[in-house]
Amino acid sequence: QVQLVESGGGLVQAGGSLRLSCAASGRTFSSYAMGWFRQAPGKEREFVAAISWSGGSTYYADSVKGRFTISRDNAKNTVYLQMNSLKPEDTAVYYCAAAFGRRVTTGLADFGSWGQGTQVTVSS
Repeated sequence: QVQLVESGGGLVQAGGSLRLSCAASGRTFSSYAMGWFRQAPGKEREFVAAISWSGGSTYYADSVKGRFTISRDNAKNTVYLQMNSLKPEDTAVYYCAAAFGRRVTTGLADFGSWGQGTQVTVSS
């Protein structure tokens, strides 16, 4: 089992930036891929970005491509989501998640452990 704790959310104006962090404990961090998802009020949880166990492969939702960057530091057991050029439609609770396997994946069912979420609010 993996325990995940997100941090770094907050309120930011449109066009601004935020960096989310997710600290992991439990299973060996370099043995699984990681992902970020988000859920806005009244909407389903959606995929944002994912990174392979080594950090060598990444994948992004079209809505954030070119604005968000996922990265990981296996020495610190931490995954990051750098969010630039934020838009009001990026407002949501952001969750990090640990995948069952090492490869990049985007499906919710492929992730077995979830953090508690961190709120990101982008004002217009």
